[in-house]
Amino acid sequence: MDNKKMITEQRNHESERLDTFSVKEIIEVMNQEDKTVAESVEKSLPEVTAAIEAITGVMKNGGKLYYLGAGTSGRLGILDASECPPTFGVEPGLVNGIIAGGDRAMKTAIENAEDDHEAGKRDIAEVVTPRDAVVGITSSGRTPYVIGGIEKAKSIGALTVGLSCNPSAELSECVDYPIEILVGPEVVTGSTRLKAGTAQKMVLNMISTAAMIGLGKVYGNLMVNVQATNEKLRRRVVHIIREATGVDDETAQRYSVTSKGDARAAILMITFQITYDQAVQVLRENDDHFPRAMESLSANKTD
Repeated sequence: MDNKKMITEQRNHESERLDTFSVKEIIEVMNQEDKTVAESVEKSLPEVTAAIEAITGVMKNGGKLYYLGAGTSGRLGILDASECPPTFGVEPGLVNGIIAGGDRAMKTAIENAEDDHEAGKRDIAEVVTPRDAVVGITSSGRTPYVIGGIEKAKSIGALTVGLSCNPSAELSECVDYPIEILVGPEVVTGSTRLKAGTAQKMVLNMISTAAMIGLGKVYGNLMVNVQATNEKLRRRVVHIIREATGVDDETAQRYSVTSKGDARAAILMITFQITYDQAVQVLRENDDHFPRAMESLSANKTD
């Protein structure tokens, strides 16, 4: 597919005289274009749903999730992966981001790294197993590094997902679950860190959040697995305990300390009047799936 046929490389008629716009006019046109991104994502929700269900199945069976991308797409994958441990209390290796050019590419643009088809294959071969899932992210849908990595992941037997922003993308032909978010031409022609990047961020948020909910890392809409690693998060744990159990602030504070900052254990202790060790044991027996732990104790209580 040449650039003329790629909608992410076409000129946006609303911004053709962008260099003559005032600051107010620039941000107004950007804001108007950004409003269309959520609508574009909405059109692909069936494909996103199918991909998430498959990914969650992989993770429930002990597999890991890998995001693979170059440039902005790679950075967005690493960003999403890095937020999973503090938000959902999972091991750092459960969700991973791989970027063309390695760690240095997080801060410095290494533009030719995305053209290395073989490097994509090598990077995937080093870490991915048949039990895992790999999400290739590329606005164009044809980045050689990502295509190479996805081809390798598929040959290994891993689950593959493609996230791109062009129709009939090459990446879509390579994966088990293709997702194409057609956001249209960018305000600055070809600058896919804009609408395309926003769309990718939205979909990655959906993937990780829905998968973590499927793994039992959320209770209601409370992030009960949050890691209390600073003062803000310690206050959040107290708030979560209070919201989930209805106790007062002083009681929530006390149980937060007794449970060593583990909101899940505190909620179980308060709700079922059990010890910290008993709460930890119930969580372990239910593979750290908190709603299931609550259900198991509720069932025992009614027996």
